Amino acid sequence: MTPEPPLGLRERFGLRPLRPALRQARLVFQGDAYTRPSRFDTTSLAILRPRWSLPLWAGRRIAGRRAPIYNFFNHLQPDPDFGWSVRKTHVRDFRGGADTYDSHNGTDFAVPVGTLVVAAAPGVVLRVSNEFHRGGIKVLIDHGHGVVTTSNHLARALVAPGDHVARAAPVGWSGASGIDVITMFPWSTPHLHYNTWLDGVPVDPFALSETPLWRDGNRPLPHAGPLDTVFESSRYDEARVEQALAACLHAESRAEIESEPTLERRAGAVMFHQNYYPLRFRSHTSPYGAPHARTGLLTLPLAARDFDGVAYPEEV
Repeated sequence: MTPEPPLGLRERFGLRPLRPALRQARLVFQGDAYTRPSRFDTTSLAILRPRWSLPLWAGRRIAGRRAPIYNFFNHLQPDPDFGWSVRKTHVRDFRGGADTYDSHNGTDFAVPVGTLVVAAAPGVVLRVSNEFHRGGIKVLIDHGHGVVTTSNHLARALVAPGDHVARAAPVGWSGASGIDVITMFPWSTPHLHYNTWLDGVPVDPFALSETPLWRDGNRPLPHAGPLDTVFESSRYDEARVEQALAACLHAESRAEIESEPTLERRAGAVMFHQNYYPLRFRSHTSPYGAPHARTGLLTLPLAARDFDGVAYPEEV
C-alpha cells in the first residue's frame, strides 16, 4: 500500500517552482499571440459547489466510498479560437444535462487533496509536466488502442516518462495544482480532472448511443483484481508526426516536440501541444496511422482501497 505523503502548501497548489507558475498565470488573463485569454463571467459561479468544496478541503469524503463526479465532458464546446471558457452558457453533458461548463473536455472526480490516483489501464507514461494555467501537474499515459489519458491537478507525480504501468498502479497524489482551483479557494472543489483522448482528440468516456470507454459502462469501477500488465503498444505514424510538426507555428512547442527521444514520446508531445495549445498549430493531425474504434478499456482512476465506484452529482 502506498502511504499518503506529507504535502506542503506550495506542492498542493502546484506553486513549485513559483516563478514559472506566475509567468504561466499571465496567459489566463492576457493571452499571447497563440493563446486567447480565458473567459469568465457571472455564469461561472454556477460551477461552484460550496457544500462539496468545504468538507473536501478539510480532507473529508462527501459520498462515502463513492467518488462524486463534479463535471462531465461538455458536448457543446466552443471553437478553440474563442478561448478557454469557464462560463456556463452552452452546455450539455452525455445525459443531456448541464453538469459541466463551456470548455470542459474531461471528467472531474471530486476527491480530497492527497487522494491516490492510479492508472485506469496498463500503459506507458508519455509525459509528466506542470502547466499552472492549464491543469497544473499532470501525467499522460498511452494505453494503446488509440487511447491516451491525462490526470490533472496533481500535487505530486509518482511516475516518469517511459515508465510502464499496470492497471491500478499508483501514478500520483491528487492536489489542487492549477490556477483554476486556487483562484476560487475555498469555494472551488478540489478534484482530479481526467481527460480521455481517442486518436489524439478529447472524447467523453461516458456514452449513451456509443460504446463507453469505461470497462464497466457508465458506472466506472476501480480495479481490484489480479495485476493487469497486458499492453498493446500504439502504432504511431512517423510521417504524420512530422506533418504535425510542420504545422506548428510556435518555436518553443516545436523544439520541445523535436527534443523527445522516441517516436512514441514525440507523438505524445504532439497530442499534448495540439490539445493544450490548439492555436499554436496551423492544422491538427492525428499521429496514428489508422483510426481506432471506441472500446471499454478503462477502470476508475482511483484506488479500490479508497472507492467502490462513482456518484453522479444529484446523488451527493
